[in-house]
Parts: sequence; structure tokens; C-alpha cells
Amino acid sequence: MKFLFVHQNFPGQYLHIVRSLLADNEISPGTHEIVFMTEPNLNVLAGVRKVTYAKPPLLQAGVHRDAAEFDVAMRRAEACATGARQIKKLGFVPDIIIGHHGWGEMLNLGDVFPGVPLLGYFEFYYQAEKADVNFDPEFPLPRERFAGVRAKNAVNLQALALEQHGQVPTRWQRSTYPDWAKPSIHLLEEGVNLDMCKPVAARTKKPLTVGSLNVTQQNKLITYVARNLEPYRGFHTFMRALPAILAARPDVVVSVVGGDEISYGAPPPKGNWREVMLTELGRQLDRSRVHFLGKIPYDQHLALLKRSDAHIYLSYPFVASWSLREALACGCLVIGGDTPTVTEFVKHRKNGLVVPALDHAALAKTTLMALASPKLTGPLRLGAREFAEKHLDLQTYLVRYRTLIEKVAGKPLIPAQPKRAAVRTVKAKPKRAA
Repeated sequence: MKFLFVHQNFPGQYLHIVRSLLADNEISPGTHEIVFMTEPNLNVLAGVRKVTYAKPPLLQAGVHRDAAEFDVAMRRAEACATGARQIKKLGFVPDIIIGHHGWGEMLNLGDVFPGVPLLGYFEFYYQAEKADVNFDPEFPLPRERFAGVRAKNAVNLQALALEQHGQVPTRWQRSTYPDWAKPSIHLLEEGVNLDMCKPVAARTKKPLTVGSLNVTQQNKLITYVARNLEPYRGFHTFMRALPAILAARPDVVVSVVGGDEISYGAPPPKGNWREVMLTELGRQLDRSRVHFLGKIPYDQHLALLKRSDAHIYLSYPFVASWSLREALACGCLVIGGDTPTVTEFVKHRKNGLVVPALDHAALAKTTLMALASPKLTGPLRLGAREFAEKHLDLQTYLVRYRTLIEKVAGKPLIPAQPKRAAVRTVKAKPKRAA
């Protein structure tokens, strides 16, 4: 089968499914031809032909502020269509186009390849109420800015107007879409590698060192992970809980993984959210035991989760992070906020603990209780791993993904081998004796 994948940051969400398709080629060379369209980056995958398009400018003079994202999306859609026409001239016409709808790349590809089915990744339908907007009273959005929130759905709506197929990774994220759109959006729950993300059989006496952090056998390790440290992932609530935790438990050390950029929400008036919270807490926080590690290699990230005594995961009602899935698979004691983003995964006192997402005092109290209660937390860790094995298995996810691709494309991923013609055998007649 011929595939055209599209994501502005190759390989994005498509690493695992692309590897699965490449594995087909190892068994039977030439089974699939894979082209991946993206903005320029240094990532490579052997067996994948990467086609880049020019990154559009982020802001054009005179564009209304609520239309700025849509303006960039349409420029990106135009650039992708130009790239698609070029590969079409070279003779490549895909059997299916798979890509992320978030940045507009997919919007014009049906014009270049009419009749080719699209499977687009839908992530979140923005709402002025009942989701992330004004969830946190600390950061209110006035009603006169609600129009800007609705405008963020411009690409969403254009993508839905294509009347093609969609996929979404969680029930909560699918629930944010209008009822009329849901029939075309397939729930495809994403998985993690359970062989890599798994609990350790027994802790070693050897200290764990990651950057400035050194965790000894005597330490209790609290972990926090986010792509970037910001209120959308409860960073402010987490930080405000730390002084009480550190004061009560001199054996606690804290690892904070994440960058200082902005993934979601607004930046602070000055600096970054890490600096804002450190300034707010001042001497209340024992800085010698709180280690900001930035963005670290994946193996170090997993090593921290496997050593974690309590993993804090907070989020506004928004998209779920891969780190939450990985923490559950590693058998972490997950203490999560009570938003549907989190509670779809973390069930209170079954596979983790749930606290009010914006209540730092409750978070501190629950964390201290958990650290002091191994009889309670042991079964919760087992429950976390069991949940991952049941719901987050990468191989099961890939089987479902491949089935969905076959359904959308209308053909099997691996063509049936032609049956060999039966060879008719004729028994020789015995010769008569002379």
C-alpha cells in the first residue's frame, strides 16, 4: 500500500504505526511505500521518504488576532499542497493520507489527490465553557475574548467539512466535539511500549543520578513531568504543594522534568512559569531538594518513573499527556487531578489517587499520606500496571490502528498471496506382464 503521512514535526504521533508498516517491508520487501511530509527537521527513519515544505511565517501584518492561527494554517495548507503536487508529478499517488489536523496541513490534499481517503488526527474541540477556558479562576478569560476561543476551531471545522475519517486518542477528547461530528471520528486509544515502560523487579542499592539529582536508597522521590512547565499542567499547584511536603519529609527529593517554553495557555507577564513560581515561593522552598532537569533523554525519563515514590500528574480539562500513560505502565503511584483528562486513566483508590486539581493543600496532604502508607500504595501500583496492560498496550493499539487503516483505505495492508494451482497427480497404471 502507498502511504502519505503528514505532520509538521516528523514523525509526531506516527512513529509506532510507521515502524509497524516498515516491519511489513522487512518480511516482504516492497509491501508498502511510505512518504512523510513535514516541516524541515533532522529526524530520519530508514525506509521512509521525507518530503519537506517551507514553514509559513507565524504572523502577517493586518491579520485580525483571532484569525492569526487560521491564517498560518491556510498558508501551511497551501505549502503542503504544493509539495503534494510535486510528488504527484514524480508518479506517487497514495492509497491513503494520514495526518494531524491541528496545523492545517491536510486541508488541501484532497484537491491534489481526489478520491484518496484521508484519516485525520483530531485532538481537541475548543469550548468557551465547560473545558479548559476559565477552569482556573486564577487566570480568568473575560467574555469578550470568548470569540477568540471559538475562532481556534476554524481548522477543526474546515477539517470536518472534508467529510473524511478522523481519529482521536481518548473518550474525553472525543466528547469535546459536537454530536454531529462524532460519527466520523473513531476512538483509537493510544498505547505505550509495555516492555520498555514497566516496573523494576527490585530496587537496587545504587543511587540514581540524573543531572543535578542524586537519589539514594534512603530518599523518597517525587516526580513531575510536563513538556513545558505551565499552569495547564498544574505546575503552579504542584509547586505550591512542595513546601509542606518537604517540611514534613526531610527524606524527600523532587525531580521536575520539562522545559520553560509555552505549549498551552498564555505566558506570564515576565519570564517563564518556573521563575514566577520560584519567586512566589521564595524561602518557603528548599531549593537544594528540588531539581529542575529540563528536557532529558527518554531513558532517563523512564529511569525516574521506575524509581518514583509518588508521581504527580495534574491537568486542566484538555488533552492527555503521553507521560501519564508511561507512568501508569511503569507502575507509578500516580496522584492525579480530578479532571476528566486524568480520571479517564486514574481511578481513585483503584490504580492511583485523585485530588482536587487546583488544591495544593489537598495535594500535599494526599502525597504525604501516600508516602507513609505502603500497604495502600502497593496495590495501587499493581492496579496502575494492570490498567496499562488492559488499556495501553502498544501492540493492541497497533492492531486496532491497522484495522482502521484497512477500513478507511478499503483494502488489506498485506495483500493476500495468490493460491498456487493444485498439481494433479496421476497414478501410473501397472504394466502387464509380457
